[in-house]
Amino acid sequence: MKRLHNRREVDDPVTTQRISLESEPALQPSSSPVYVDLDGTLLSTDMLWETMWFMLCRDPLDALMLPVWLGRGKAGFKAEIASRVTFDASLLPYRSEVLDYLKTAKQQGRRLVLATASHQSIADPIAEHLGLFDAVLASDDRTNLSGATKLEAIREDSRGAAFEYLGNDTPDLPIWSEAGVATLVQPSRGALSGTANLSCEVKEIDVPRPGIGPAIKAMRSYQWVKNALLWIPIFLAHELTNVEKLRSVAIAFGCFCAIASATYMLNDLLDIESDRRHARKRKRPFAAGTLPIPTGVAMLSGLLVGGFGVSLLTLPLVATGMLAIYAALTISYSLYLKEKLFIDVMMLAGLFTHRVLSGAVAADVRLSPWLLAFSLFFFLSLALLKRYAELLATEGAGGQSNARRAYEINDIGLVENMGLSAGYMAVLVLCLFVSSDDVSKLYSRPDLLWLIMPPFLYWISRMWLLARRKILLDDPVMFAATDRVSWLTGALIVGVGTLAAL
Repeated sequence: MKRLHNRREVDDPVTTQRISLESEPALQPSSSPVYVDLDGTLLSTDMLWETMWFMLCRDPLDALMLPVWLGRGKAGFKAEIASRVTFDASLLPYRSEVLDYLKTAKQQGRRLVLATASHQSIADPIAEHLGLFDAVLASDDRTNLSGATKLEAIREDSRGAAFEYLGNDTPDLPIWSEAGVATLVQPSRGALSGTANLSCEVKEIDVPRPGIGPAIKAMRSYQWVKNALLWIPIFLAHELTNVEKLRSVAIAFGCFCAIASATYMLNDLLDIESDRRHARKRKRPFAAGTLPIPTGVAMLSGLLVGGFGVSLLTLPLVATGMLAIYAALTISYSLYLKEKLFIDVMMLAGLFTHRVLSGAVAADVRLSPWLLAFSLFFFLSLALLKRYAELLATEGAGGQSNARRAYEINDIGLVENMGLSAGYMAVLVLCLFVSSDDVSKLYSRPDLLWLIMPPFLYWISRMWLLARRKILLDDPVMFAATDRVSWLTGALIVGVGTLAAL
């Protein structure tokens, strides 16, 4: 049962009682229209920030015009942005608790009005999509419908009758002061304190607060496992007892994690609309509206400054240069290259290999050409495996291509063949290394390294088979990080390598 908090004027004005939606309303349903705010109330996001961000993503040069438009006032500012953006109202993150409340009010015969400071061209498609509202009050090219201006529009629309207003923030206080019922939706601190002493009935729709969870989730800390590749060169160079080198790699690892989180957040900000079309990705913080866009921009800026700052202060300049190259490549991938056929998978493979190179630079150890060749083929196979899994998911959903990807359903067979070939090429490079003269310089019993080949060949083949069976659904690296068989295979390979080195 959906529930509300009900705050009434009793001895203690902040006393809270819980009542159900089925409870008798304070006003007669037919005589109490309901006015509903949009940003932060009906939606868990803010349409001004969303539309401005979408506009800048499509044409970054529009940022130069923002001060000019703002000089014309908020109404003109919103109108200029709205005229440059299109959006799909069906994809927006609506609050289900508010929709349930409005549907109940609609069934009671109450008049519902969407009253928002967003531009009319933004509000109308939303109202049309939901099919709940009898009218829409919104900003136009001259009037910013917020605060006292919105109150005046509601007075005129309600013709002086008592009304209920759903809002969430301090600009709604003037409206609540004259409402018959003030209904709060995930209210800000200012809204809570401002409504504490109202003479009208004050209710709060019980919408869970996200807390810091979305911010942590947006950083994708689970992806930091990929930066463990920085440790491979120092491990293979048998320098794990060198404390100074270990310290440098540890700092580089932390800096790469900070930059990686920043670039993942940028990627998610750029992919808000496409993520909302995806069954799983629509739950990401920016797509779900649980993390505001300006908060995300501030977070990723802080991570970039922190990552590069620590690197500049503690690591050699060349290591910071490798970090900068990683950031530039990742941002280029997010902005442009992920949409380019085959270049995208080459870039993914290159980013993995770049981590290995960066680990060698941080530890100041020589990187074997064999390791470089192996990394290129191995990570190319994993990158193609990721695209292969995405294509199978798109095919299962009845689509022909994936948003912001250059591959089509007809490419599935070719992607599979290229990916398997790259994986087996990695096995071949490993075999050539074991049979070369270089191996005896690092391993006292190099013949034992041949025991690595069967489990590695098994793992590559198994991963592709799992993807074909739609068990591996997306990122193969993250799948392997939680897959018991992959852990056992990795432990076996590391164990054999350790015995060969003793």
